[in-house]
Amino acid sequence: MTFLSIRRRICLSAIAAVGLSLPAVAQSTTPLQVAVVGLEHGHVAGFLHDLPHHPEVQLVAIVEPDASLSAKYEAQYKLDASIFYTNTDAMIAARHPQALLVYTSIAGHRKAIEDAARNHLTVMVEKPLTMSLADAIAIREAARKANIQVLVNYETTWYSSNRAVYELIQQGKLGDLRKVVIHDGHEGPKEIGVQPEFLKWLKDPEKNGEGALYDFGCYGADLMTWWMHGEAPISVTAVGQTDKPAIYGNVYDDATIILRYRTAQAVLMPSWDWSFARKDSEVYGVKGYAITVGPSHLKLRFAGEADETSSEAPPLNPPDDSSMHYLEAVVSGQLTPKGDLTALDTNMVVMQILDATRESAKTGKTIALKPLPQ
Repeated sequence: MTFLSIRRRICLSAIAAVGLSLPAVAQSTTPLQVAVVGLEHGHVAGFLHDLPHHPEVQLVAIVEPDASLSAKYEAQYKLDASIFYTNTDAMIAARHPQALLVYTSIAGHRKAIEDAARNHLTVMVEKPLTMSLADAIAIREAARKANIQVLVNYETTWYSSNRAVYELIQQGKLGDLRKVVIHDGHEGPKEIGVQPEFLKWLKDPEKNGEGALYDFGCYGADLMTWWMHGEAPISVTAVGQTDKPAIYGNVYDDATIILRYRTAQAVLMPSWDWSFARKDSEVYGVKGYAITVGPSHLKLRFAGEADETSSEAPPLNPPDDSSMHYLEAVVSGQLTPKGDLTALDTNMVVMQILDATRESAKTGKTIALKPLPQ
């Protein structure tokens, strides 16, 4: 057996361990009672479409003040009209959910989370956590006072390729990280045909931050914070531009972000201008590199090897394989989020980064980060 094949076997063994990195958590036989808050975020369609495949979750209510939007989803997914409400507190009093799933605009997250805290309910929002660091600090305070969990759902959390990279870092296979390049985005929300109510607020800086800068910059900020074990960057430099002003005239549809750490740099490339949808990363350490391609594919090369190898990361085990399995484990007390992609502490750092990207893009200056208030 050659030296290269031995090294390749070691690497594949490390990746295979990814699926066993956390023990599978037994799922409860009683479905988790969840309520949806908001229908203007297009990702709610994915949740409703996948719901029949998640018997561990039962939808008990939907809160949506827009009657036409409620009627649209009621008809499309054949939902019972009695589960629709226009007020969150009234819904909770009537339906008694165990957790809230928030599908409002990003600007609606803080209120929805504060509503959850007032009712002592676990809450999961779509990425990013909120609009600003000030909002994030207020959210953290509300969560602490109510002793609730606030979770942030990213599609890339459930990618086994990203977990494989994390395991390689943990095991020292890549060595100290030096350079990370993360590409996220697609052709543009209008170009891919998102729902009209979704497109409306995605283009609004008061409801979505700064277009692609927030919409896809948050993915790279989240992954990098996880791979750096919660360390915040020293500084953030961002350039944003609008290449399609006729469509996205009030926000950036393309951006580049540089995160400087003590011994590493990350370059994030969020965009609504890619020629096709992509979520992939290049992670370079002093001992080798790992390149993710989509949810499960990896390319690896290590010091002393002449060739790159390719492999598939094994599927993740519950509760780390889907947002619903994860949520059920959190609510049942089998899992306490800390330092992972979904956890509030990780996403506080993400909001530090996003806040700084907006300031940097507007001023043309590099923004030095201060320690987060505790």
